[in-house]
Amino acid sequence: METDRLLTGAGAQHGGAHGSGPVRSGGVSRDSRRMSYSSTAEDYCRLDGGTGCSFRGTHGQPDTPCCDAVSQQTTDDEDLYIQQAVVFIEDAIHYRSINHRVDAGSLRLYRWYYSRICQWILGTIIAVVLLLAFVERPSSLSISSDPRHQSSRWEPPCGAPESIEMLCLFIFCLDLAVKSYLIGWEEFRKSKWLISYTVVICVSVIDWVLSVSMECDEKLRVRRLVRPFFLLQNSSLMKKTLKCIKRTLPEIASVILLLALHLCLFTMIGMLLFAKNADQKKNGEWELHFKNLTTSLTSLLVLLTTANNPDVMIPAYSLNRCYAIFFITFSIIGTYCLMNLLTAIIYNQFRGYLLMSVQTSIIRRRLGIRAAFHVLSCHRTQTEAQELVRISAVLQVMSRVNMKHFYKSAITAASQQFVEQGYMDRQQFRRIFDELDKDCIKEHPPLPQYTSATLQKLQVVFSHYYLTVLGNLVALANVLCICAILVLNSEKTTEERDNDVLEVINLCFILFYLSEMSVKIFAFGWRGYLSYRSNIFDGFLTVLLLILQIAIFITYRLPYSQEPSSRGVMSLWEMVRLVNMLIVFRFLRIIPDIKLMALVASTLLDLVKNLRAFAGILVVVYYVFAVFGIWLFEGAIKPPPQMSVFSIHNTTSNFSTACGTYEQLGYWPNNFDDFAAAIILLYDVMIVNNWQAFMEAYSRYTSEWSKVYFVCWWLTSSVMWVNLFVALILENFIYKWDRSHSCSVTDVEKIRYETSVQFMFKEQIQEPTEEELACQLNQHPHLHLEWRHEH
Repeated sequence: METDRLLTGAGAQHGGAHGSGPVRSGGVSRDSRRMSYSSTAEDYCRLDGGTGCSFRGTHGQPDTPCCDAVSQQTTDDEDLYIQQAVVFIEDAIHYRSINHRVDAGSLRLYRWYYSRICQWILGTIIAVVLLLAFVERPSSLSISSDPRHQSSRWEPPCGAPESIEMLCLFIFCLDLAVKSYLIGWEEFRKSKWLISYTVVICVSVIDWVLSVSMECDEKLRVRRLVRPFFLLQNSSLMKKTLKCIKRTLPEIASVILLLALHLCLFTMIGMLLFAKNADQKKNGEWELHFKNLTTSLTSLLVLLTTANNPDVMIPAYSLNRCYAIFFITFSIIGTYCLMNLLTAIIYNQFRGYLLMSVQTSIIRRRLGIRAAFHVLSCHRTQTEAQELVRISAVLQVMSRVNMKHFYKSAITAASQQFVEQGYMDRQQFRRIFDELDKDCIKEHPPLPQYTSATLQKLQVVFSHYYLTVLGNLVALANVLCICAILVLNSEKTTEERDNDVLEVINLCFILFYLSEMSVKIFAFGWRGYLSYRSNIFDGFLTVLLLILQIAIFITYRLPYSQEPSSRGVMSLWEMVRLVNMLIVFRFLRIIPDIKLMALVASTLLDLVKNLRAFAGILVVVYYVFAVFGIWLFEGAIKPPPQMSVFSIHNTTSNFSTACGTYEQLGYWPNNFDDFAAAIILLYDVMIVNNWQAFMEAYSRYTSEWSKVYFVCWWLTSSVMWVNLFVALILENFIYKWDRSHSCSVTDVEKIRYETSVQFMFKEQIQEPTEEELACQLNQHPHLHLEWRHEH
């Protein structure tokens, strides 16, 4: 069961301490807790309660154990060892903690809980409970969020969302019960996440009861605020990322303090420079941006994000050009120095703590493999003098383990090398599972064999790399032709455009693509052709383009002869435009053939996989701030009664707005009247373009304290999360860039880089020693390993 401590047991509280190394694995100092093994005397293991092997030492120190089978060992015991080894290997594959129950019934429950279908159901339930915010009151089910439309919202009847929510809470209770049982009471007491899980479920149930008793008319739903916790606790990587973020915050506090001092200092200077003047014509800067302390701080804070530049300095700059020095100096120090320094510190500190988290995952993998070896080594006889496992037992375990076929085949093949010996030792057992850390290189099927000499020569020509280069040049020419025709026809109506010319050009290029696909299939064979992802992309578009072109010809040339633009649901020009769009996508085929472009594209694709934890954290933050925003500002902004959607164009309307304000810019749909609208408004503020308009509007309609909410969101989203996102992109790209120096252009396309966080820090990870693994294995709460040494 997943826990977030570095390793369980004594000394675990030191796992996150700052030391000379990147991490202290399992809280065991490599200097002070080093343990020596000896094999000078007979060692043995015994069964303890049917839960696994027990190892004991007469001097209280770990020793290299020799695990001898008990003479009365039954087939059920052997099967239990196999089951334990299977689960430990699966824990190692998924970087899960092995500190769970290991009896036969618990192992079956454990594997069922972590099965794909069970985890998929749990993930679906979490998504459902989060999506309830869109249908609960205030409902987001309306065409527009603009209050001027006065559109009616569809409100679900009271009890419908609540019934779904109670079903979800019931499943969460089952989830908590299963997790608690599997790890045991002692481990449950140590897990802050499971204790918090219990509290959140209790709070949600109590709030649900209050909501139902008030007939769903309450304004404050506390359970909406804690719902994102269900998403957090179900993801190990999200919990680790959150822990890294939490530990990073103190490291950037100094830069935040510098930013605050910088802001306050220039605020005081600005209030002195732009004080109220007796001449009203010179009070423009004071009136708009430095009228009081709150306004001054807000104006310079927005300038820090460049959202109000150069508007903030125009009144003063129009009077004296020297005033520009004040604003430029503020921006250079704050925006270009301190903010970029903040980015650098976040990248450096977060990367260090992420490395520590990755170290934890690697230790869990090594510990799971070591535990599997120990339970399998109990199959040996008492006459053997060192710890070994039977190859037949290893192969039996591998036949039951759920893992990717590529890794299972590689590990099984590595195990079969020891079939003649019949046994393997601890180091050999560990090495066969090193296959899990290797990259998966895709191998393409062999080329088909032709007996004819002519066909063989054609195969060489059609499989040559230059054919792909020619195809890329043709794709480039196709894009240029499309662009030229679209530019020439941009001023023409659909009736005036010569669509026939464009259709002929498209048909010529499609015929070339079709012939290229055919000769490649001839050269590589069907399996070889489909083994390249670029060929699948090209072939799919070629077939789709051909089908569309045939459909156009049948629809508009047979049997009709009149102008196609005058009839039908979809005109010829509209269908040709669709074909053009698809042909433009064809140009993407050039990416794998340019090393830098292939590297960038591969980085972007891998970011999609590695951003799940970051995206999950962002979803949680958006959710919490949106709920708070609805609590604080729901219905705060209302348009004047006489104002409609088109009143801004009505000269008879007596409603007037200042330039650049929320009302003048028409930002009415951006509000906190429902959950969906709140999400969009928070996104707009995160982009920081004109975010001061929202802050100013809500401070006018509610209170000046509303600015605190928007500043907190800006710091959380734009400063923290965006910088963390930049850090991940940098780390991912640098990792790929370093690996690609020795690769050719085709290698970048052929090799599937494994860029999980574990592989990104592979060279910097410190492997745990055998002594540390033995120490942690000895502290397993359910396996009950005891080490013996007898003279």
